Amino acid sequence: MTSYAVVIPTLARDTLADCLAALAAATGPRPEQIVLVDDRPGPEAEAGALEYPLGVLGDLRARTVVLHSGGRGPAAARNTGLRAVTASWTAFLDDDVQVGPHWCDQLVQDLTEAAPDTGAVQGVIAVPLPGERRPTDWERATAGLARARWITADMAYRTEALKQVGGFDERFTRAFREDADLALRVLGAGWRIRQGRRTTRHPVRPASRWVSLTQQRGNADDALMCRLHGPDWWEKAVAPRGRIRRHAAVTAAAAAALALAAAGRPRAAALAGLGWAAGTAEFAWARIAPGPRTRYEVTTMLVTSALIPPAATWHRLSGAWRHRNAPAWQEVAA
Repeated sequence: MTSYAVVIPTLARDTLADCLAALAAATGPRPEQIVLVDDRPGPEAEAGALEYPLGVLGDLRARTVVLHSGGRGPAAARNTGLRAVTASWTAFLDDDVQVGPHWCDQLVQDLTEAAPDTGAVQGVIAVPLPGERRPTDWERATAGLARARWITADMAYRTEALKQVGGFDERFTRAFREDADLALRVLGAGWRIRQGRRTTRHPVRPASRWVSLTQQRGNADDALMCRLHGPDWWEKAVAPRGRIRRHAAVTAAAAAALALAAAGRPRAAALAGLGWAAGTAEFAWARIAPGPRTRYEVTTMLVTSALIPPAATWHRLSGAWRHRNAPAWQEVAA
């Protein structure tokens, strides 16, 4: 029988109980271990927040261990969990997903069918969206997870492959790109990654209207990916390139307009300002058009579309500077 452990990093969010309840209810061979990694930065005395989620595990509670990773981010939290794993496979879940009713059966089937050179098997992610209206910008962003490669919302790795490449790179302190980086290193070490058949549900969690703005911090992680895997890492990871070049151009137009106005060149400043306005309007409409177009959504898109380009550009430049000395990942010769 193929042995597997489940590692779940958590910040003790409200979604954790549903995640663990779905895992406990899933039919099939039980995990050898469940490693719950509490990544809150506070003291371990706050463990009371985990009492209810752990209580829904039933008989799986005896197989569950809680570790603490000190608030260093999901990559470090997963490495903390990995060090406790003794099973031959390590299945990573996020604390805001709900595995399907036959997940354990399907996972073991995915792992049993894996060829000896298969280092990882990805689950199928489903994101439920509202049927009575168009999805919001945030809902569409979450729905993109269903098409993403190698995301740790549900990703099973051979424990041997993880240890061979040193686990997750803990310089990725956010839940962004750390999964793609790991997968590229596993592939570079000579393993294959394939798509499995097990299914996991990823609901859209509530978020602030400013969530798209705070997400721009991920541009710093893109800069690290470029240092580690080269400028073509987008193609290697089959990831959308995004709008960073357009954001940089719009930001440059805004900066030029301000500088030219300060220098007493109003006509040139106006032209640069028109460039900024056109770029911002195009970006805003690209986000407004497919959405529900409520007053709240439109207002949010207009304001954040003006703020995102400079924020994205700043995070990209700061990330490039911070990681300027990061050595490139060296692939292992086959």
